[in-house]
Amino acid sequence: MSVLPLVFTSGWASGINAYAVVLLLGLLGRAGVTDQVPDALQRPDVLIAAGILFVCEAIADKIPYVDSVWDAVHTVIRPVAGAVVAALLAGAHGSLSQLAAGAVGGITALLSHLVKAGTRMAVNTSPEPASNILLSLLEDLAVAALVVFALFHPVAAAVIAGTLLGLGIALVVFLWKRVRAFLARRRQRRRVPPPGEGAVGTPR
Repeated sequence: MSVLPLVFTSGWASGINAYAVVLLLGLLGRAGVTDQVPDALQRPDVLIAAGILFVCEAIADKIPYVDSVWDAVHTVIRPVAGAVVAALLAGAHGSLSQLAAGAVGGITALLSHLVKAGTRMAVNTSPEPASNILLSLLEDLAVAALVVFALFHPVAAAVIAGTLLGLGIALVVFLWKRVRAFLARRRQRRRVPPPGEGAVGTPR
């Protein structure tokens, strides 16, 4: 059970930015900062792919509405990534079955992803883009800081991650009216036909 706190924290972070988690863990492992990172995450091809995708996410995550589309696409990707990273971490330690670790990492990643996606929907009801940029930067900093902290103080990091997850869920519940407004606006845009469409066949 000693690896469970690290698994939980990595799952939380993967739900926010899975590519940052893979890239950061891989780089720390290759640099020799820690021996807790499995070799699979340190492979050059994995680091290159994670780096490219991290840059793509860093850009998309700061553009209003584009960030919500990106989140929708990653509803499956982030939990799967969280489960895989958790299973690899558990396999490196051998103190927790990979199946259980994958379940913990995947579920935690899904919850934190839903918190992130819901928060972004609420933020996107505001017309200015500054809040998206600020929120994205804070998320990236929190992921980086907590992942590094978890490698050396896993229990404390897990407590922080659990607290942030709980606060995030409470925030989404508090902002649910804005989330519903965002979803209603998106449904309305899908129903509105393009200019000129629907005018065919109408009497003059």
